Amino acid sequence: MHRSASRLTRILACAAVPVMLVVAGCSSDSSSKKESDGSSSSAPGAKKSVAALEPAKFAELPDPCKAISAKTITSLVPKAKSKAGSPATSSDTSVRAGCSWNGLDDNGVKGSQYRWLDVGFTRFDSDQALGTGAKRAEDDFTKQLAKTRTAEGAKKITEAPVSGIGEQATKVTYDLAKTGEDFKYATIVARTGNVVVTLTYNGAGYAGAKTPSGADILKDAEKAAKEAVAAVADANAAEDKQSSPSASPSKSAKSSN
Repeated sequence: MHRSASRLTRILACAAVPVMLVVAGCSSDSSSKKESDGSSSSAPGAKKSVAALEPAKFAELPDPCKAISAKTITSLVPKAKSKAGSPATSSDTSVRAGCSWNGLDDNGVKGSQYRWLDVGFTRFDSDQALGTGAKRAEDDFTKQLAKTRTAEGAKKITEAPVSGIGEQATKVTYDLAKTGEDFKYATIVARTGNVVVTLTYNGAGYAGAKTPSGADILKDAEKAAKEAVAAVADANAAEDKQSSPSASPSKSAKSSN
């Protein structure tokens, strides 16, 4: 009887060992999983950080009708109907703005010379979903060139890069017949920072007057485009100056002390 009892005790002890090991093993796995889950959820930088975009260079556009000097307007469009220009319609002139001038210089029996000048500005802000202002402006620069190349009825189209106007610029020239006369066209598409400037200048001779030289039209267009691009920087420099603290209050404070 005693021998049977001892044997039973040994069997029960051996049978209990696997059970304890299984329980210990499950407990260990569960604990490890919890620790793993906890460490992953609390790890710094678990969420992907969004890289900050480079801010747009320019926050303002110039007054388009003042972007080209009165002297240049008088030279390019001698008999402009309005020297002040005709502003383009825009719902937000800080993003899109434009102005145009046109006029007919009537020389009587010697004929007349017609000139038309148009300048447009488009500004792009940096946008997390769309990219930096500069990159968006580069894309628009390409689009504006494509539009110019496909001008309806245009003939003898030429295109070439231009140096000294903004960060990138291209000139497009072509001939176009309309209203019974031959017109010479020159368009300069330029980009400065996050702003695209598109300037078009054209002219024609009426009533027997000589058709203007394509080279002269292009030269004048480039001159006006340089002024328009420079006006963008000037407008933002003026804005920065207005927003900066004035030096006069500090001078007054010193004098009062």
